[in-house]
Amino acid sequence: MRRGKLFWDKPFPLEREGLLPYLTITYHTSGKLNKSKDNVIWICHAFSAGSDVSEWWPDMIGKGKCFDPSKYFVVCANILGSCYGTTGPLSVNPETNRPYYSSFPFVTIRDMAAAHEILREYLGIKRIKLLIGSSIGAFQGLEWNIMKPQLFEHFAFISGSAKTSPWAVAFSEAQRMALLSDPTFHEASEHAGSEGMKAARSVALLSYRNYQIYGESQAEKEIDRVNNFRVSSYQRYQGEKLAKRFNAFSYYVLLNALDSHNVGRGRNSIIKALSKVEAKTLVVGITTDLLFPVSEQKFVASYIKNSDYVEIDSIYGHDAFLIETGILSRLIIDKCKIK
Repeated sequence: MRRGKLFWDKPFPLEREGLLPYLTITYHTSGKLNKSKDNVIWICHAFSAGSDVSEWWPDMIGKGKCFDPSKYFVVCANILGSCYGTTGPLSVNPETNRPYYSSFPFVTIRDMAAAHEILREYLGIKRIKLLIGSSIGAFQGLEWNIMKPQLFEHFAFISGSAKTSPWAVAFSEAQRMALLSDPTFHEASEHAGSEGMKAARSVALLSYRNYQIYGESQAEKEIDRVNNFRVSSYQRYQGEKLAKRFNAFSYYVLLNALDSHNVGRGRNSIIKALSKVEAKTLVVGITTDLLFPVSEQKFVASYIKNSDYVEIDSIYGHDAFLIETGILSRLIIDKCKIK
């Protein structure tokens, strides 16, 4: 995929508080935009991913695969508040000439969708053939559909919800507590809070997977072991792995954005907001998803007037959207007419 960067030199108003004096959006594309500027597959990435889809969804993109750049113009933009090139806590605050760090303002999912819209106009895209998102990516896609309902032909909404539940917020709060327990978190340093982020990631993993998959993949093989368990090593490894590539301030900002998700805010009700979606929508639930249970996807499907609900039976929980790529590809090709 090709990397691009848009510098938006106008003030970017935020939904909740104030504005950003400028906006930088890092994005990746693959394939070519056709003459009618409508052969677009736009992918909204999940929490700690970046805009290079080939890095985190390699089985989904490429010639002959679901997202085929020989047929489609594939776009993915790094989300607002992240640390992979789009404006976030590591960006320079022009008022201080120093990075924002912990002073970065509160951003919402709606703000992320508004940033996508700026990039869409910059790229000259007239209509999007398929908008697809999983988890927080599904949140972005839903907000964008409500903001610009006539823009999208198809929408694939995977493992998401119309409003973040108390259960999901509880997981986020446990992660925030882990971040804030790190005494370095408020230091003006790119690496501040890294130990807290490792602990936060360990908490998050419990919501991404489930009892069954931990039992199968992390079962102890030594019958007499009483400490230093295999699963303990796994939890620490995953925390270390994230700390090498992500930033604690961005992690905190994105947790707050995830919790802010409520498509009904300012629109009278969630049901009225969902009724605005005009795209032919594929809603996908994962039977073992602990973070966003299938009841939440069924609710979304029941109030989007042109939708199909499909359930994937997988042991992998919320992370199934990253793993069950064969099943997902077949569903998307069939339901979203991507051939």
